[in-house]
Amino acid sequence: MTGGATVPRLVVLVSGNGSNLQAILDAYASGQLAATVVAVFSNRARAYGLERAELAGVPTRVCRLQKGQPRREYDHTLAEGVSHFRPDWVVLAGWMRILTSTFLDRFPDRVVNLHPALPGQFPGVNAIERALDAYRKGEICHTGAMVHLVPDEGVDSGPVLFSERVPIMPNDDLKTLEARVHSVEHRLLVATIKNLCGRGVANERVAI
Repeated sequence: MTGGATVPRLVVLVSGNGSNLQAILDAYASGQLAATVVAVFSNRARAYGLERAELAGVPTRVCRLQKGQPRREYDHTLAEGVSHFRPDWVVLAGWMRILTSTFLDRFPDRVVNLHPALPGQFPGVNAIERALDAYRKGEICHTGAMVHLVPDEGVDSGPVLFSERVPIMPNDDLKTLEARVHSVEHRLLVATIKNLCGRGVANERVAI
């Protein structure tokens, strides 16, 4: 895909399967989303998200952390690569590294992250598994997904753009709950990008 002058440009960062990236690519291909993915970066050479991008004709780049490389040096290299594609928005769609200010300061208020939990709940990795465990202990009755801005190095703590509850069923196992959460994530991420590209910065929040 190539972006025209008036089409918002997205650079997507992935670390794994890339199903959320696929949701963006599909929404653009079907005309539901007027924003084009101009590049996909990964910190893992074998991330399937890279194959998804290549199948869609999107340029890919691998930026791996070298042994002993300082985080800020890595983030500087990553930011240089991302800047080359002149993104309007940088979308973290399953990106499994915490970005430092060295990267974030290059794209102020333009980095968006997707997290499979409600605001303030289960930050960091394995959020769906932790939510299921909390449900079984009687601590929660539902989980959710959110999309938020990434203004600093806080973990899944930036200003919330959209969020939505996801029910947990008594017979759920990790596989079934993951499928339900991911389905909501795909829809929520596309809706957020549409909002961002249409109005600059989203200021609506979905009630949770």
